[in-house]
This record gives sequence, structure tokens and C-alpha cells, in this order.
Amino acid sequence: MKIKNKSTLIIAILIPLALGTLSALISGNMSLYSTINKPPLSPPGFIFPIVWIILYILMGISSYLIYESDSPDKNKALKTYAAQLFFNFWWSIIFFRFSLYLFAFLWLLVMIFLIAVMIYQFYQINRFSSYLQIPYLLWCFFAAYLNFMIYRLN
Repeated sequence: MKIKNKSTLIIAILIPLALGTLSALISGNMSLYSTINKPPLSPPGFIFPIVWIILYILMGISSYLIYESDSPDKNKALKTYAAQLFFNFWWSIIFFRFSLYLFAFLWLLVMIFLIAVMIYQFYQINRFSSYLQIPYLLWCFFAAYLNFMIYRLN
């Protein structure tokens, strides 16, 4: 990966990190996770921030590669990226702040669809960029399992 503009890369990484942090702050009730009934395979609560920091960094690097590309399709791909970030931002607020587990699950399904579309669009522009998004997609599938089961158990 060749870095053309370090400050643009830093901004691209800070955008998802800042949105994730703001979402967590607005969600406020993250301790809810320790009190609700959880399904098998539920990780301990401290795992989530670690995973999300890694995923947000990968998202930022990935979006930077698309932003710096010469592809005429980059604006369309970045709009999809922004749309999935919007859904990402609101998911934890819906789930943790409002405890709307079923709605959060449906919201997450839309987000997964947007991530899949984004990966496809990124792949058309920069394959490595799309590969950086695969852990995010897999984590969201796992989150969907947890979200749905928490809905069922609570």
C-alpha cells in the first residue's frame, strides 16, 4: 500500500473511530450487556471495544484507498461507505440506549446488506481495500446472531 497523503489517511481512520466513539457515548447503557440474557458464544464485554477499534482502523484504511483511487466509481462507493457508517452509528444507540432488540436486528440486516454492496464496489476499484472490509462483514454476521438471540432471550 502506497501512502500518497498521510494526513488524508489519518482523517480517513479518525472518521470511523470518532463516529464509533460518539455512538458509544450516546448509547450510554453499555453495562446493559452484562445484565441481559446472552446466547452461547457471547464474548465478554471488554472484547467489543477492542474488536471495534481494529475494525474502524481497517475501515479507515480501506476508505482511504478508495478515496485516493482514480476510479470514476469512487464517489458511488464512498457514498455506500457513508451509508453503512450511518447505520453502524445508529445500531448501538437503537440496541443499547433504547433496548429495541428486534428493530436493532432488522437495522443490522440492512447494514450487512450495505456492507456487502460496499465490499463489492470497493472490489471493483481496489481489491485490497475490499479485503480489509471482510473482517467487518464477518463480525456483523456474528453481531446479528448475538442481536437476534438476545432479542429471543429477553
